[in-house]
Amino acid sequence: MIRFASLGSGSAGNALLVESGASCLMLDCGFGLRDTVARLQSLGRTPADLSGILVTHEHGDHVAGVFRLARRHGLPVWLTHGTWAACRENDAGLDLRIIDSHASFSVGEVEVQPFPVPHDAREPVQYVFAGAGFRLGVLTDIGEITPHVCELLSGCDGLVLECNHDAGLLANSSYPASLKRRIAGRLGHLENSMAAGLLAQIDCSRLQCLVAAHLSERNNLPELATRALAEVLGCAQEWIGVAMQDAGFAWRELSRQ
Repeated sequence: MIRFASLGSGSAGNALLVESGASCLMLDCGFGLRDTVARLQSLGRTPADLSGILVTHEHGDHVAGVFRLARRHGLPVWLTHGTWAACRENDAGLDLRIIDSHASFSVGEVEVQPFPVPHDAREPVQYVFAGAGFRLGVLTDIGEITPHVCELLSGCDGLVLECNHDAGLLANSSYPASLKRRIAGRLGHLENSMAAGLLAQIDCSRLQCLVAAHLSERNNLPELATRALAEVLGCAQEWIGVAMQDAGFAWRELSRQ
């Protein structure tokens, strides 16, 4: 089976765990070392349980804690060359694995498929994880949906999907106009209806679990995100999970039903 859980999701920090068999991967780490350890403990894990860390891109809410955690605990880090170049981190004491954004690779019992996304970063990627016959797609920090993204996420058994903002709330927010344009632009973040539009374009027939993620604390509400997604799937809003900034979400399991 594949299990996955979130340490926290939002502009103040992001980290996700994906586990299959003896392999446990962390996707991004935007929290300080002490906070990360505490959040891991809340999920029954320690840094010693990790097989390594995958990075999506260089923004601080995704990478702030990656290298300190990796150095302290001797963990390998997988990231694109562009992301590494943008981080400008000293590589002393780091086990870096530079990846091709189109080439899959394996970490223990987990097959990892990175894929490029439009976002305002140097060489950003998102990931699909496969193990034990199941596929988990993770898609956050993307400004617009591409055919390649739809192809990669079709037929997933689980999906963690960005619902960053509500268009109306963002438009009426106190953010400066330049920031509003950045968030809503093609290199920004997914709006609720855009996330719902993705679901309408992909094969959701195997979908066991859907979690709305990376919600803006100022420009979105969980009920707005889940309503938009539920309308496309024809399911109850309560069926859709929400990744919160403070607590993320507890372990969820993809298994044969």
